[in-house]
Amino acid sequence: MDLDYHHGMESVDELEERFFSTVNMTAGEIRRFLATDESKKVGFTYAGERESVGRQSARKIIRFLEHGAHSEADHKHMRKVLGYIARHMAQRPHGDVTNTPWRWSLMNWGFDPLKGGYRVRYRARRPAHKKRRHW
Repeated sequence: MDLDYHHGMESVDELEERFFSTVNMTAGEIRRFLATDESKKVGFTYAGERESVGRQSARKIIRFLEHGAHSEADHKHMRKVLGYIARHMAQRPHGDVTNTPWRWSLMNWGFDPLKGGYRVRYRARRPAHKKRRHW
């Protein structure tokens, strides 16, 4: 059995199931979004790069949706996508998010928060007042 490390041991099948059940945009939807100004306005771009990290990720996600993931590098990127979505969903701004950079950034990573379907899959961090003290 192929195993990947993620919050314990997770099989490749479990990782792929988690990925494909979390990414809620189709390859066509992602491709169309990449053509928008909104997609191009958000995300971090490394010096010397022409596209943001999120837009580069979107192209990999499209490939996974159309052809599957076949390498350890693909599975590593799937974990990166899942982590990104989890972190950004935890930072959801108040109010209508329809036309926000927060939503557009998530859409570059294959997730449209307006479509729903996201379930919290990670144990929440302890609130600051309940953190363990190490004396």
